Amino acid sequence: MSNHPRKTDSTRAGEAIIRRWFLRSLAVILVVGIIGAALGWYLGHDRTATVTLEEAVVSGPVEEESTPSQTPPAVTFRDITTAAGIEFVHTNGAYGDKLMPETIGSGVAFFDYDNDADQDLLLVNSTWFPGHEQESRPTLALYQNDGNGHFTDVTRETGLAINCFGMGVAAGDFDNDGWTDLYITALGDNYLLKNGQGHFTDVTTATGTAGQTSDWSTAAAFLDIDNDGDLDLFVGNYVQWSREIDLEIDFRLTGIGRSIGAPNHFFGTTNRLYRNDGGEHFTDVSASAGILITDPVTHAPLGKALSVAPVDYDRDGLLDLFVANDTTQNFLYHNLGDGQFEEIGALEGIAFDRNGKATGAMGIDAAYFRNDEELGIGIGNFANEMSSLYVTAGGQPPFADEAILEGFGPASRLALTFGLFFFDYDLDGRLDLFQANGHLETEINLMQSSQTYAQAAQLFWNCGSACRNRFVPVTESGDFANPMVGRGAAYADIDGDGDLDVVVTQNGRRAVLFRNEQSLGHHWLRVRLVGAHANQNAIGAVVELTVEGVTQRRMVMPTRSYLSQSELPVTFGLGTRTAADELHITWPDGEQQTVPVPAVDVMLTIQQGSHS
Repeated sequence: MSNHPRKTDSTRAGEAIIRRWFLRSLAVILVVGIIGAALGWYLGHDRTATVTLEEAVVSGPVEEESTPSQTPPAVTFRDITTAAGIEFVHTNGAYGDKLMPETIGSGVAFFDYDNDADQDLLLVNSTWFPGHEQESRPTLALYQNDGNGHFTDVTRETGLAINCFGMGVAAGDFDNDGWTDLYITALGDNYLLKNGQGHFTDVTTATGTAGQTSDWSTAAAFLDIDNDGDLDLFVGNYVQWSREIDLEIDFRLTGIGRSIGAPNHFFGTTNRLYRNDGGEHFTDVSASAGILITDPVTHAPLGKALSVAPVDYDRDGLLDLFVANDTTQNFLYHNLGDGQFEEIGALEGIAFDRNGKATGAMGIDAAYFRNDEELGIGIGNFANEMSSLYVTAGGQPPFADEAILEGFGPASRLALTFGLFFFDYDLDGRLDLFQANGHLETEINLMQSSQTYAQAAQLFWNCGSACRNRFVPVTESGDFANPMVGRGAAYADIDGDGDLDVVVTQNGRRAVLFRNEQSLGHHWLRVRLVGAHANQNAIGAVVELTVEGVTQRRMVMPTRSYLSQSELPVTFGLGTRTAADELHITWPDGEQQTVPVPAVDVMLTIQQGSHS
């Protein structure tokens, strides 16, 4: 926890203005210097000489070719979906009218539902629209992991054969009983499912967390907003939608006809925040907490949330919320304490892109990808909009979009990106970047030759600060190259070998499970935290591992990517190093703990307050 005094909004705004004018002043000085030098040369040379002028050729950002030092290691991801026993196929409900909800879902979660120390897999499903039902009854799907990466469908015996127009999922132990619960977002009522020793019970009505039947909920996150030791619940809502509104708008594309409606044709809506009161009861505090954001002139709701990243960006011990909004400004809910938030996305530089425009923002993740004090916020955007990478300066906001400077911006421009997350796939100690891609419109190639409905995922290797481009596209990553209609994406170590495997959901198609088959000989350390005074999952904790003077920082936060949850344990890559100097934990309630690292290539389970 930082002990520096909190900066006021006016102070931040002043610093941002000073920084901008300082940079502009430097630019003016540089231009004046160049002009002066040119004038001096001109006066001191023969002015009768013939000068040949050539028109300058200005081009947009291009991806630099990799040098041998920037060649990603040979790592293959293999599609093991069928071999692993995963048979899930997503139902999107499409019947011909091309309604907007049919192309948005859905999410996925890696979590340990049965407390056997391996990562199980939940896949969210949608269903048929009223009046267009078919014989099958789509439900959620839960697959139990045997610890070796083979899965068994346990949906019905665990009480999860729920039929709804599902969108996303959040995982967290809201009642601190040691069993991870689930929250399912949907078009219509949402579901809070209590885990009772491996069997789930619907407690939505009793807890008051269904939302409104008219809501279209997408992103969700369990987090402790007030550091009282229990998990509260944030729910992001998308747009005001009904079948009647969708058909009345009658969105069309030239050469295609009726198409999936664009979000800027629909009114926005507001998000919800539920405070955990204990005793399996929540209170909707959205209004009193400052979560309801409206246009200051029209008073219309501004939000069109698709994903959320909870992170303590100013390191004051309170979790803030970054929300990716589709075609409207992104939000940053700054946690003021005492359950109060202020929305300051524009002030802190993450509301718009580098040109001051809102993007078609989809998935989001936050990470200290440089192994220093700088926090990065990655956001996947629509086709022909490069992904964003907002980064602090000197460990402080405002953020600046450095996607081009860090190398992956140009390579991400064509893709329509949904799932996005940071993870160290090659265990070299640097966080890499993954994007799951796929278009909305099945026939988009008829209109745009550069676009296809199914698109290959993208993996970017973090080459480090000494390279020209930090993030280098990995052109040979195995089955990631197979085109997918990618949506949700998550990671976990499914087979206990220390490296991170990946799952991607597809809209209207089968989910795909990829095993990481790296064999680089790199060492690793995995850490699982168990809270005592803090929430049992230790969601919101920060774990720092120092190896040979370099500190890697990981946040215990399952909510990341798009509509999805990744595993709770954190993974540190060590490369060829066989020992670590120190492991330091900042628990969600601010407690500091340093523990020894007795060995590498192991999973450490650390109890809050323990000495080993």
